Amino acid sequence: MADSVPASHSATALDGGPVLDIATLVAEHHAVLYRYAYRLTGSVSDAEDLTQQTFLSAQLKLDQLRSSSSGRPWLFAILRNCYIKTKRTQSPLTAASLDMDMNSVPDELPDESWIDQEKLQAAINELPDEFKLVLLLFYFEECSYREIAERLSLPDGTVMSRLSRAKNHLRCKLFEHDFQPSMASHPVTHERD
Repeated sequence: MADSVPASHSATALDGGPVLDIATLVAEHHAVLYRYAYRLTGSVSDAEDLTQQTFLSAQLKLDQLRSSSSGRPWLFAILRNCYIKTKRTQSPLTAASLDMDMNSVPDELPDESWIDQEKLQAAINELPDEFKLVLLLFYFEECSYREIAERLSLPDGTVMSRLSRAKNHLRCKLFEHDFQPSMASHPVTHERD
């Protein structure tokens, strides 16, 4: 009797692997989930709340986890769904606000070490959720266009368009000084087609 654990706290992996429990998932995936939540929310307190909500939801749905190897993608999906639910009542920028002069956008970004992380987060925060989610799925979860399309139930072309517009928004915000004629001597070089 003392050895029994409630089903909501642990589950035997269907792949015959080790017993899955919420404590193990937290220990293995908390840091990466928190970083993802922070990129989505742009706020330490909101990221903490979102990460906690993710693990609470995961605990309630632990029996849905099929194998220990799918823990991280499963938790990312839960986090993304929790985020979307909380954002439904808020009004983000409209997609039209991302319209910009495409001729002034550089083709390549410099090495990430040159990027001001606070400025990056501020630029990500300005994105409407439909663009932000595609961008983070591509860069943070390293999903292909097809995987993003499947996860968000979108056509591949919509994913490519949203990702392109989101990247262009970030380029303009992070390197806006590159788009001003007076800054033509900036050390970052941009390749043109």
